[in-house]
Amino acid sequence: MSLKKRLQQNEIVIAPGVYDGLTASLAEAAGFEALYLSGAAVAYTRLGRPDIGLSSFTEMADTMALIADRTDLPVIIDADTGFGNALNGQRTMRLYERAGATALQVEDQTYPKRCGHLADKSLIPAAEMAGKVRAMADARASEETLIIARTDAIAVEGFQAAIDRAGAYLEAGADILFIEAPQSREQLTEVATQFAGRVPLLANMVEGGATPISGASDLEAQGYSIVIFPGGIVRALAKTAQEYYASLHANGSNRPFKDRMFDFDGLNGVIGTADMLAKGSSYDPSDR
Repeated sequence: MSLKKRLQQNEIVIAPGVYDGLTASLAEAAGFEALYLSGAAVAYTRLGRPDIGLSSFTEMADTMALIADRTDLPVIIDADTGFGNALNGQRTMRLYERAGATALQVEDQTYPKRCGHLADKSLIPAAEMAGKVRAMADARASEETLIIARTDAIAVEGFQAAIDRAGAYLEAGADILFIEAPQSREQLTEVATQFAGRVPLLANMVEGGATPISGASDLEAQGYSIVIFPGGIVRALAKTAQEYYASLHANGSNRPFKDRMFDFDGLNGVIGTADMLAKGSSYDPSDR
């Protein structure tokens, strides 16, 4: 089922953050219906750097293509600011769509951007962002490819400005609205009051971020259609990796850590090695 059709249902879509083929396959196996390719997660893992606009759109597109080769689940991809003006946004749309993205999230920060839960952000004019949304809509090859318009205005211009900007982006053709970093449950609720029933709404849950963490069922009751957990997998794996490397350095062996990791056969089972080898053999003339 396409994400566009899935959003016509009442039940909220939970889209966990992924950053490569392995995390995408693990999320699919866990039963999720959609994935979120986080720009922050790619910066954290591929660059080992913070989410301050250092990742390129080609690095994101390459990652998207690898994930699409591993799973058929719909993927929401972080398109940052579209990496420039309206024409850059159109090129980003074409490249990401060809790489297999289902929905592009574009935001109204200046370029280079920074994580929506960091301080000292700055915004482009609302009219410029609305033009970027229209340009990206004109560039998409399929009406099934969705545009998620994000505003970071709460932290920069205030809550009402964020509501006004989101309304302008909806009029410009956004398929989904994403008002970043509400600072209280009351603000989360007010966003839903303003827009639920008019357009699907996306909520972003960042551990330790500006928005209080809410569960999917709670957000669904408020009127949200999608909830993303973009960097949670990186925070979980980074903590485990830190502990793993500390144990290996201290002990000179993986034996003390063995109960917290897959062995060789265990990981091969998770990634489907036996099935792939069997499939390869089915095409080998010598086995016929």
